[in-house]
Amino acid sequence: MMTFPNIDPVIFGFGPLQVRWYGLMYVLGFTASYFLVLKQIRDFSYKALEPCFENLNLVLILSVVVGGRLGYVLFYNFSYYLQNPLEIPATWTGGMSFHGACIGCIIGGYLYTKKKNLNFWKCADLYVATIPIGLGLGRLGNFINGELFGRVSSVPWAMVFPGGGPLPRHPSQLYEMILEGALLFSILWLYRKKPWQQHRGWPHGSILCLFLIGYGAIRIFVEMFREPDLHIGFILGFLTRGQLLSGAMVFGGILLWKLRQR
Repeated sequence: MMTFPNIDPVIFGFGPLQVRWYGLMYVLGFTASYFLVLKQIRDFSYKALEPCFENLNLVLILSVVVGGRLGYVLFYNFSYYLQNPLEIPATWTGGMSFHGACIGCIIGGYLYTKKKNLNFWKCADLYVATIPIGLGLGRLGNFINGELFGRVSSVPWAMVFPGGGPLPRHPSQLYEMILEGALLFSILWLYRKKPWQQHRGWPHGSILCLFLIGYGAIRIFVEMFREPDLHIGFILGFLTRGQLLSGAMVFGGILLWKLRQR
C-alpha cells in the first residue's frame, strides 16, 4: 500500500481569496489548448479562423463551464437541484460533468462557427486534439483534492484517501490522468494532420470522432476501478452513470464517423 501524499489543495490565500491546485489545472489546460490550437492554425494555414480565434476561445470556455454545470445538474443530481434551483449557478460549491461540458462545447462551437461562416469540422479538429491535456491536468487536481477516488483494492499502489474510509483504494484519478490525458493526447496529436493532408477516409471531423470514441472507451474502462457516486450507485446492478454516458458518447462518435465518411 502507498501513502496518499496529502497535498494542501490550497496553494495560497489572502483572506477569503484562495488559489487552489484544481483551479490552476483548469488555467494550465486552457493555456496549453490556446497555444497548441494557435500552432495548428499556423501549421495548416487556416487563416479564416485567425480573426475569430480569441472570441471563439471565450465562447468555448463559457460553454465548458455552463455545459459542465448543467450536465452535473441533469445527469447526477437532478432531484436535488429541482428542489433547490437557486443553487444551480453556484459552481464554487463543486459539481461539474465532463459529458455536459463536452455537449456544451460542441453546441457553443457550432453556433459560433455557423454565425461567423467558419467550417465547424475544421475548428473542432483543431481544438479536440488539445483537450486531453486539460483532462489529464483536471484528474491530477482531483487526486490532490482526494476526490473521485477508486474502489477498495489490495493492489500494491492502493491508497487510503482522507474521505474514503479506512480501506485502501485504487488511485483511479491517476489512471484517468494517464489514459484520458497522456495516452489520448498522444493518439489525437499523432493523427491530427490526416484531415488537413486529405488522407483517404479522414475527412474533417474525424479527429472529433476519434476523441469521442477514444475518451468514451477509456472512461468506460476506468470506471471499473472508480467508486460510483454515493447518491447514485450502480445502474442495472453493474453500470455506473459515467459508463452509461460514455457508452452514448462512443455510439455518437461511431455514428458521426460514418456520417462524415459520406
